[in-house]
Amino acid sequence: MDNPLVQPDPGLFIWTIITFLALLWALRRFAWGPLLRALDARQETIRKSLDDAEQARAALVEAQQASAKVIADARAEGQSILAQSRAAAEAFQEASRQKGKAEAEALVAAAQRQIQQETARAMQEIRRETVDLSLQIASKLIRKNLTPEDNDALIRESLGQIGSPH
Repeated sequence: MDNPLVQPDPGLFIWTIITFLALLWALRRFAWGPLLRALDARQETIRKSLDDAEQARAALVEAQQASAKVIADARAEGQSILAQSRAAAEAFQEASRQKGKAEAEALVAAAQRQIQQETARAMQEIRRETVDLSLQIASKLIRKNLTPEDNDALIRESLGQIGSPH
């Protein structure tokens, strides 16, 4: 069994090693260097892309937080405006109520003054009519019962009462 393919040939072995080493050197010089540089460049590109993605994620989180803060501020401002509007409406309503109450009190006071004036005027009118009626009755009585001497005494007494305060 002498198969030439299975038998080790030292010359072939040496040429195989030399060819392998030459191929290894050629691959290292012309293929592996550019291939490793390409892999390093690719790795750097991936690392940069990951860093950019992380920065974009951080920026997105920051933007979401800023957006949430703006929304919260807008809601708070809306609540504040709503509370101010309610307070203003209540103040306006209270002012209107107070104004209406003051106007009603003024009307009541004016009506009471008018009633007092009318009452005083009516009382004065009644007094005047009473005095007129009394004078008419007294004059009728005096004409019938008064003598000239009594008339003079009555005039003097009346003049004395008019001149002196009550």
